[in-house]
Amino acid sequence: MTKTATATPGPLLLSPGDHALLMIDHQSQMAFATKSIDITLLRTNVALVAQAARGFATPTILTTVAAKSFSGPIFSELTDALPDVEISDRTSMNSWEDAAVIARVNAIGKDRLVIAGLWTSVCIVGPVLSALDQGFEVYVITDACGDTSEEAHERAVTRMVQAGAHPMTALQYLLELQRDWARTDTYATTTGIAAVHGGAYGIGIAYATAMFGGSEAHG
Repeated sequence: MTKTATATPGPLLLSPGDHALLMIDHQSQMAFATKSIDITLLRTNVALVAQAARGFATPTILTTVAAKSFSGPIFSELTDALPDVEISDRTSMNSWEDAAVIARVNAIGKDRLVIAGLWTSVCIVGPVLSALDQGFEVYVITDACGDTSEEAHERAVTRMVQAGAHPMTALQYLLELQRDWARTDTYATTTGIAAVHGGAYGIGIAYATAMFGGSEAHG
C-alpha cells in the first residue's frame, strides 16, 4: 500500500517542553583527565546546550559529584547560563542512585530525558541505563560528554545506543528545538547562540548577517 506523507514532525524529535535536561559532573577534576574531546570544544558545546536550555525554558537539572572534597566546581558555562538552577551534589557515581536527583526528576515529571556529562563511561552510562530500565526515553548529547580516552567514550556510547538511547550533538539539540525558522519568538535566540557557540556554522550566520542582512528564514 502506498504511504501518504503528512507535513508533521515525527514523534522522536525533541521539542522544548517535552523533556528534562540533565547536565552531570561537568567539573574541573573530571575535565583534567578527559582525552576523548578537546576541552575547549567540550566547554563550547556545554555552553551551547546550556544557552539552548535557557533560551527555550527547558527544565534542567545540574548535578556534581563530591564537589567540595574532590571533583571541584562545575563549569562556569553552566552557572552563567543557568544561574537560578540548583546544583545537586552527590556521593554516588550514578546520579540515578541519588534520592535528591531522582526527586527533582520526578518533580519535573517528564518521561523524556536529555543527558550529557563527564565521564561518558561512568557518570553518563549509569543514569542512562538506569533511566532506560525504568521506562524513560533517553537522548545523549555525545559531544557534550567526554572520557579518559576515545575508546572509553565510544564504547560507552555504543553500549547506551544498544540499550535504546538516542545519540545527538549539541548543535543538533539547539536546532531541533527551533526546527522551524518561522518560529520568530525564538529565532533571534537560536541564531544568537549559534553565532557564538556554533563553530563554522556560527561564523556563517555572523557573515551572512554582516554582509547581506541575511537570515535563515528569509534567505
